[in-house]
Amino acid sequence: MSVKLIALYRKPEDEHAFLQHYNEVHMPLVRKTPHLERASVSRVTGQPMGEPAYFLMAEMVFPDQARFQEAMRSPENRAAGRDLVGFASGLVTLIVTEDASS
Repeated sequence: MSVKLIALYRKPEDEHAFLQHYNEVHMPLVRKTPHLERASVSRVTGQPMGEPAYFLMAEMVFPDQARFQEAMRSPENRAAGRDLVGFASGLVTLIVTEDASS
């Protein structure tokens, strides 16, 4: 059963600087995380009613809970986490999901 770490980002003050750091520094760190099967990033363009609460969504997919736990304890993930705190503190919400389809 796959596990996803999902990061939801609120709109930063300087979108250009945020995206530049995100794409050039943060995602290369994330992609080094062990057991990472796939990482995708989506711009939030709207919601059915009103202004969207989020600006960006990232999904990191791991094969199962055991590999996810190993990945979270890895030095590579800790480096990505330190970077995240440095540029997105106060902007990001992290959630973990498991595939519920049967």
